[in-house]
Amino acid sequence: MKEIFIRHIALKLIVSFVFLLSFSANAQKEDKILKKANKAYSNYAYSQAIECLNQVDGYRPEVMRKKAMSYIHLHQTEAAEPILYKLVTSSGFQPEDLYQYAYVLRANEKYRESEEWMKKYGELKKDDTRAQLYLRAKGNFARLKKENKNFKVYNLEMNSTYSDFAPALCGNQVVFASSRPREIDPIRRRWNQSGQPFLDLYIADRAADNRLTNSKPIAGKVNGKYHEGPVTFNEAGDFMIITRNSPAGRNEDGVVRLQLFASHLIDGDWQKPEPLPFNNEAYSVGHASLSKDGKTLYFASNMPGGLGGVDIYKAKVNDDGTYGDPVNLGNRINTEGDEMFPFAHASGELLFFSSNGRVGLGGQDVFLAQLKKDQSVGKVMNLGAPINSSSDDFGLVLSEDQSNGYFSSNRKGGKGSDDVYGFDLAKAFSFGRIIRGTIMDTKGKPLADAEVRLFDLRTGQEEVVHSDEDGFYSFVVEENKSFNLRGQKESYFDANATTSTHITEEFVEVNLKLVKDPGISIYAQITDKFSGKPLAKVKMVMKDLITGENEEVITTASGDYFKPLIGRKLEDKGSYRFVLKRAGYLNKTVDYNAVFKSIGKYEVHKVIDLSMTPAQPGDDMLERLQLNPIHLEKTETDISAEHAVQLDKIVAVLNDNPRLTIQIRVHTDVFGSAQTNQRITEKQAQVIAAYLAERITNPERVTSKGLGESQPTMVDATADGGHKEEVLTEAFINSFKSNDNNEAYEKYVKLSRRVEFVILKM
Repeated sequence: MKEIFIRHIALKLIVSFVFLLSFSANAQKEDKILKKANKAYSNYAYSQAIECLNQVDGYRPEVMRKKAMSYIHLHQTEAAEPILYKLVTSSGFQPEDLYQYAYVLRANEKYRESEEWMKKYGELKKDDTRAQLYLRAKGNFARLKKENKNFKVYNLEMNSTYSDFAPALCGNQVVFASSRPREIDPIRRRWNQSGQPFLDLYIADRAADNRLTNSKPIAGKVNGKYHEGPVTFNEAGDFMIITRNSPAGRNEDGVVRLQLFASHLIDGDWQKPEPLPFNNEAYSVGHASLSKDGKTLYFASNMPGGLGGVDIYKAKVNDDGTYGDPVNLGNRINTEGDEMFPFAHASGELLFFSSNGRVGLGGQDVFLAQLKKDQSVGKVMNLGAPINSSSDDFGLVLSEDQSNGYFSSNRKGGKGSDDVYGFDLAKAFSFGRIIRGTIMDTKGKPLADAEVRLFDLRTGQEEVVHSDEDGFYSFVVEENKSFNLRGQKESYFDANATTSTHITEEFVEVNLKLVKDPGISIYAQITDKFSGKPLAKVKMVMKDLITGENEEVITTASGDYFKPLIGRKLEDKGSYRFVLKRAGYLNKTVDYNAVFKSIGKYEVHKVIDLSMTPAQPGDDMLERLQLNPIHLEKTETDISAEHAVQLDKIVAVLNDNPRLTIQIRVHTDVFGSAQTNQRITEKQAQVIAAYLAERITNPERVTSKGLGESQPTMVDATADGGHKEEVLTEAFINSFKSNDNNEAYEKYVKLSRRVEFVILKM
């Protein structure tokens, strides 16, 4: 038994030893494969790196990370997504893995999931600029995906099945980089990342419709064995700065660096490029863009001291052709990600660039930065769709008049791995603002699918969006404007707010709280007195005469107002005063009283008159207010009770409109002497003016004038055989008396004696 036991133990030891030998051999084999994979990765041979990594333990964090990044470099984000998910849900993940996973989700158009993982990344990396930008811009993906109708984007016929990108404007031509084979050199060296030939510079003619034709290699001593492009030109088109591979090849780390070179055009040929002083074998510099005046050079670099992977810098170009020291554009532009392909527009006010570190639709997105007069960076905005997509979009250039331009993209539907796209622009760029916020109930719970209306208080234009499942909404608007916002949802009362974009910040935050309908509410609609149409831009103050509380709103295009009466019960009384003001209309004050006998909406405008009267200088208040006309007897020098009713209504309007100035004008009939008639009407006008003045604030606003018979009345007399615009002359009136038509005679005599309340100033 003992020997059997010993033999059993020995057998187990032998098996364990063989297993250890096998494990050690496998580990050594995997290490060799990993070294091969790392070398392929460093050489940009990402497909080869993936082949190697597929042969080793796929659960090792470093293997998953390298494989996922290889797929990302090959623009195969669908393949990278499940690998990164496995990595970020393992115990071996690093914070940057969360960022890369969010990046891949974005590229795969899974924007909501991407936001959630960016939030997790931000919790681990609170100081990361990229995380801060995304957290501040929550919900912006829906806005960015909405196609901007100002752009018309089209693929160009000149694109090949190879890589064509980075267009540069040069007069009536465009120079771009391409990996297409040259006819004179059919056997080309190829680079590892894409397996395509190295890049050369090509030049094409710009047609009237912005299309590119007659593509051919650029003339001169520019195109070499390795990469050339992109380029930038001075305004004259005889000086070019080129991005090229370092002539020294790989550095000591085995990495190929990019460098900048300058070339001059002599006798139609570009001369041998000369290096710029920024070049360094330790890092890359490239993607140059010269300002129109040639005094500033913008470029991209991963030099030490930057904010992230690749940053955008600028350098002064001196009159003698030397350069100042590079200056990083700072965190208004740069992030911990990559910012590249700057383009300085001829206006000197716009700087376009591409970034994968800012809030975008996926991959590299094109952004526009505002350059202030002191060349500091102002506002920055994502151009959104259709310029940007879930793929890489970069290298945008814009014509001087901002009517058209070009950019590069590897989006689906192209002809090659990268294509040059043209675009037409309906109107010049302007830096707008984003009004955004959350729709919620009174307890702070977000309300999904609430309708939000944005009303431009100057133009009257209205835009409508719906909140998402988090209650979030946003509008893109112009700066220096004022707006009214209204949130609406079934079973809730509307919430209103006014805001403006007279600010320097990009975002205007407006949160709206909707109150659940308690059962009793007030609804008021303001209309034009004559057309009956709802009135926008009315400043309405509603005062609760019981509690003393005031509420002020500006009506939108619907001209209405909701007020939930929280805490009001059946049989409660309500007493409210409405004060209405709007430019071009007479102010109005009305009171509303009710006893709430039933649950429901109490429509104030159906009980009291909330219409507003349009008025302007020269109008007669009696006509505007639709009051009964006042016809005075010649002997009448006191205010009768009948006329006092009409005058008191005018008193109320004058008190509601403290700037309103009027003149009382009294006319009489054509009978009697002109002097007597003049004297009578002057006295009557003074009596009416005194009546009004005693009852209004600032009584000097009322003046009087007697006009006697100097301005005979004009009426429609067709019913009595006269004209539609008949002047009540003595002969016309007496014609009825001679025909024994005393009724018509008396009517027209009375109509001759009229009083006007003419508006002089509002």
